[in-house]
Amino acid sequence: MNSMSRFKNRLNGRRVDRVPNFNIFMTYAAHYIRQPLSRYYLDYRVLCDANFAVLEAFQLDVVQAISDPYREAADTGAEIDFPHDGLPISKKPFIEELSDLKKIKFPQPADGARMTDRLNAIRLFCERVGGEVPVMGWVEGALAEAADLRGVQNIMMDMYDQPEWLMELLEKCCEMEMAFAQAQVRAGADIIGLGDAVASQVGPAAYRRYALPYEKRIFDAVKKTGAIGRLHICGNTSGILPDMAQSGAEIIDVDWMVDMKAACEAFGDHAAVCGNQDPAAIMLRGTPETVKKAVRDCVKNGGDRCFSAAGCEIPDNTPAENLLAQAEVLGDM
Repeated sequence: MNSMSRFKNRLNGRRVDRVPNFNIFMTYAAHYIRQPLSRYYLDYRVLCDANFAVLEAFQLDVVQAISDPYREAADTGAEIDFPHDGLPISKKPFIEELSDLKKIKFPQPADGARMTDRLNAIRLFCERVGGEVPVMGWVEGALAEAADLRGVQNIMMDMYDQPEWLMELLEKCCEMEMAFAQAQVRAGADIIGLGDAVASQVGPAAYRRYALPYEKRIFDAVKKTGAIGRLHICGNTSGILPDMAQSGAEIIDVDWMVDMKAACEAFGDHAAVCGNQDPAAIMLRGTPETVKKAVRDCVKNGGDRCFSAAGCEIPDNTPAENLLAQAEVLGDM
């Protein structure tokens, strides 16, 4: 059974030879092939090489074009710095004044250098492993993208001070993300991940108003184009689990502070749960035995359709033996 058949069978509740490993790798993958982060972010060939390396080394079941949250923002015009071997930095909010929104031209995927780079990564993935390993593209949720362009603090204030203006911004972000998602599916992506991390910082009512409707529209576009949606909101999402189930995503990630069994029950038949061992305490600082126990517990509580992954990105410097321990225990389940 290859990774593609394992993924499809698990998603549909059918028999698999082992539980699929859907860990998210970014910084770790770049450094695993001894490349600086700036090259991983800016050169799709390095991103792909890094993914192929960790795919083989740690028995993953997905390759992924995820890198950083600023692809769409950079192509829109935000000033993003890429230190040689550091995380990208947004130097200042791109949208500072409310009137700025009228001046911005939100790009189409083919018009943006960084969005095009992601499309090229997906094409190379498909060329090398298409049909055998699921290829995952990525977009920002509308609320997350608005925060990238305007700043998290400003967005939180906008919810109270100018909600109608904020919804106009969210509408424009949503349209851009829908187009980007569909372009990635047409390039060959089997899965589109949607990152909406800022949504874990708001309450259920705000989530239902400012995040969920746009997630639904993006995932609807993904589904219509022929791919699977994966929702990723890192942080404590315990208060919005039932709402996340309504997003249209068919796979939903949960972070380590969320009860895996509660998430499985909340998602029901709507989505398979993915997670959720602690990336730092278990994967980075744990031992192979603590990793194995955590993985067993997550899979046991996640139900027959769950996927295995850390609650968020695998941290840089995670011991290889811990990642191998995860792969080993999944093969025994």
